[in-house]
Amino acid sequence: MMLTVFAVGGLPEFVAGDDLVTIIGDAVDGILEDGDILAITSKIVSKAEGRQVEASHRDEAITSETVRIVASRQHAHGVTRIVENHLGMVSAAAGVDSSNVPDGIVLLLPVDPDATARRLCSALRDRLGVRIGIVITDTLGRPWRQGQTDVAIGAAGLTVLDDLRGSTDANGRRLDVTVPAVADEIAAAGDLVKGKSLGLPVAVVRGLGHLLAEVDAPGARSIVRTGPDDMFSLGTAEAHAEGYAEGFEAGRASAR
Repeated sequence: MMLTVFAVGGLPEFVAGDDLVTIIGDAVDGILEDGDILAITSKIVSKAEGRQVEASHRDEAITSETVRIVASRQHAHGVTRIVENHLGMVSAAAGVDSSNVPDGIVLLLPVDPDATARRLCSALRDRLGVRIGIVITDTLGRPWRQGQTDVAIGAAGLTVLDDLRGSTDANGRRLDVTVPAVADEIAAAGDLVKGKSLGLPVAVVRGLGHLLAEVDAPGARSIVRTGPDDMFSLGTAEAHAEGYAEGFEAGRASAR
């Protein structure tokens, strides 16, 4: 299998109200083939949606985007908050970001990136006459790992998790837990050619046509681990409080 990844040139600086279907469609017209997947930086979606606030209101914006605080840490430049946001993602500052935007402005994440991906996927398939997939990407840090990588926060028209459970490996052993997060891998591959400061917000990932699906297939939200499957759901303050309460009850019980 051969995988090809390349950035799309000729895109403008996006502003509130821009029609993503028209602008991206014009840029990729004649370029895309059946089976291609577009990796689109979430910042251009946020800009088109007008998801920006003044930098002086950054803390309030983080609070408004936060569902719960997972951890916080003071440092020389202030406080870093790791929070769960309205998309179910756990990230620093709820994804509120000041990179690649004018001075004095910060961007919030898109309102519903899966819905945006479905709209783009359907409209571009109709316009261009090719069967494609869409991944909307954002940069995320990872626990226990240095650095950041791009992940999928929105997706349409492709399988986001390649469930290999029940199949066998090269030695004939049964795979019982292997479910590659292919949408995240596509997002990371696209970031290698888009870069962080090159002004190239869209990449084409070619060679993964076997992953394409219907437009309304489960999106990136289905990748988020929640509920009983989340072994790390407690924030630091919650874990401390729960441990303290259990210790207190154990002490009371032993004193009886």
